[in-house]
Amino acid sequence: MEASSRATTRRTLLRTAAVVGGAPATHALAPLGRALAGAPAILKPLPADQFVDFGTNAEMRWSSVDPRRYLTPQARLFVRNHTATPTIDAATYVLKVHGDGLRTPRTAADPLTVTLRDLKRLPRTTLVSTHECTGNGRSFFSTQQGTPATGTAWTLGAVGTVRWEGVRLRDLLHHLGLDRDAVSVQGTGLDPSYVTGGVDYGPVRRPFPVTKALDDALLAWGMNGEPLLPDHGYPLRLVLPGWVGIGSIKWLGSLEVSTTELSSPWNTKWYRIGDEVLSTNPVRSAWELPWGAELDRRRRLDLTGRSWSGAAPVRRVEVSADGGATWQRAKVRPAREHGWSQWSWTWSRPESGAYELLARATDAAGRTQPLVTAFNDNGYFFDAVVRHPVTVV
Repeated sequence: MEASSRATTRRTLLRTAAVVGGAPATHALAPLGRALAGAPAILKPLPADQFVDFGTNAEMRWSSVDPRRYLTPQARLFVRNHTATPTIDAATYVLKVHGDGLRTPRTAADPLTVTLRDLKRLPRTTLVSTHECTGNGRSFFSTQQGTPATGTAWTLGAVGTVRWEGVRLRDLLHHLGLDRDAVSVQGTGLDPSYVTGGVDYGPVRRPFPVTKALDDALLAWGMNGEPLLPDHGYPLRLVLPGWVGIGSIKWLGSLEVSTTELSSPWNTKWYRIGDEVLSTNPVRSAWELPWGAELDRRRRLDLTGRSWSGAAPVRRVEVSADGGATWQRAKVRPAREHGWSQWSWTWSRPESGAYELLARATDAAGRTQPLVTAFNDNGYFFDAVVRHPVTVV
């Protein structure tokens, strides 16, 4: 976009925000974020050969991953809902921005308001990144380490790599005006309030540093060249590449920008291990094989898999077919932007019998998957090497 166009965009955004934000509310949030009575928690089809249906959540069956396809189709991506997917009218949708971290502070009752049309006047961008639930692999705390953890019993399919389309959050913040003392941003969704144990915690929301907002955070309306599906945040969601999935708020209704650290139950009560608030995803690997696969005995078995990290590209993958006694290097293909790396390995002259295949990755930040990972009650960040059973017949 040319400089004159950028200036026009800024003036248009500010004028629109000032007018809409200062006028009486004409679009109540309730109809924007309602879940229809009797409707399922997840709206897209969940065929049994592609998903494990947990009710409010759905895991992509890892065995259904196509080794020839790099990006995860939106229809196949896992779904993590705290309540139910809301129905939102994009024609009346507005994003509300408030807080004392704006150059001209605004209260939640008198926010700046931005429409999808306003956002699409900003420079558009696409970004490939691996999107993952914080609890991906949780079931292995029980099945592999004998320490059961609470929460959805994900195996390896609460993850996918997609191409997002939208605008950089920093572009919006710069256009609206950001105070130099701003330190924290919090996105809040338009999903129904989360109620558990008799306590209403309100809609899902979680803060993140303004440094992340000004780095690679995205306001996305599309995925893989298509509009977002309702289950994945239609019409607009926040995307924090490399970070825990809970931070990428779906059905984004508001952004608070603050000069003090913000908090919510989703970073003080959940999505933390002890005193550590979880942010960057760990390193993980998975073989592109069904669990318990039967492999025909041959002179050469060509096997494939994927590894990913929230911190940096995967630089090395090592595999073992003897329980970790010896390791061999796999051939790694470079990742696309912030996506996962695909790799291959040739198993020479395997004997008939039962095996556990191991794969461990090391990223460019020097992080390597351990053989055992420390337990936590909520089963977050299972990053240990997964022992994948196969039989050569």
